[in-house]
Amino acid sequence: MMLMPKRNDFDLFDNFFGDDMFFNSKKNNLMKTDIKETKNSYIIDMDLPGYDKDNINLSLEDGYLKINAKVEKEDNGDSDEKYVRRERFVGECSRSFYVGDDIVEEDIDAEFKNGILKVTIPKKEQIENKKEVKQIEIK
Repeated sequence: MMLMPKRNDFDLFDNFFGDDMFFNSKKNNLMKTDIKETKNSYIIDMDLPGYDKDNINLSLEDGYLKINAKVEKEDNGDSDEKYVRRERFVGECSRSFYVGDDIVEEDIDAEFKNGILKVTIPKKEQIENKKEVKQIEIK
């Protein structure tokens, strides 16, 4: 009895089109985020492995918390090197989350530790519309 390798080992078509480098978006692996709700706040935990704290920027604009992170290319000056495969991300990515118009920068706490960005956003009490409702009589 002859042992045969799995079909995919010899299928050039599957190897080419199944290759992450060409057809799967690297964006799917960037900035993976969990959002937790507590009694008084929302907590955003975002994976940013390989990023430097100085290259992560948070801003608040029109009620949106914008998180931008950048990884700069390492250049050793060795032009003789050729990559066979390159999977580590080099570039810039960003995400935005609507946090409300009543949140200000001072309300938001952010911490970056061990490749995880933790952002805490307090819940603000929503002001209910306390206007008196007047009924219209139907004739």
